[in-house]
Amino acid sequence: MEEISTKNRIELEFTINTSPHLLFNRLSTPSGLAEWFADDVNLSGKTFTFVWENVQQKAELLEKKENKSIKFRWIKDGANPKNFFSFKLSPLDLTRELSLQVVEQLDDNEDVEDAISLWNSQIGDLKRILGV
Repeated sequence: MEEISTKNRIELEFTINTSPHLLFNRLSTPSGLAEWFADDVNLSGKTFTFVWENVQQKAELLEKKENKSIKFRWIKDGANPKNFFSFKLSPLDLTRELSLQVVEQLDDNEDVEDAISLWNSQIGDLKRILGV
């Protein structure tokens, strides 16, 4: 895993040995995201509602390229409209694995180290669910 961080922006890269279709399904569908990212996920139009311990947080789907990338913008009262998180898949030619890049633009008051720790934990859960 490689880490890059600038002020309130994190970029993490993970290597996952699975097919693009299987991984993309876990990143882009309510049922796939509910397996590892949140306790429950609902979709209405382009708005995903993520539920963690009965707390809801909404995100708007900004862009989606099948089996390649997906980007969400957090919808919060008073939130910076530039706050987002995204996933990008790239094949690694030598190993036939996938590179999963996670990018998140955080609020000014969010701790970068806490966010990195949370993503590491969540991607660990995702890898376990995928059996890799």
